[in-house]
Amino acid sequence: MTPTLTPPPETAAPPAAEERCDRCNAAGKLRVRLAEGGDLIFCGHHANKYADQLVKIAVEYAVAPDFSWRGSDLSAG
Repeated sequence: MTPTLTPPPETAAPPAAEERCDRCNAAGKLRVRLAEGGDLIFCGHHANKYADQLVKIAVEYAVAPDFSWRGSDLSAG
C-alpha cells in the first residue's frame, strides 16, 4: 500500500494589505471564517465594535500582526 499525503486543512489567513473592511472600506485587520462558508473582513474599529457577535459566529479567525483584537480574549473564555 502506498501512503498518501493529505494537505493540512485550510486555515484563515490575515487580511492581505489590499483587502478592505466589508463595513466601511478601511484597511482590513481581521478575517472571520463562517461555518456556512465564506469570509468577512473587518477594519480594527468594526472588528472590536462587533467582537461579541463575531466570536459567536466564527469557526476560525485571523488577525493582522499589527492589530490586537478584543475578540481574541472573548473566544478564549
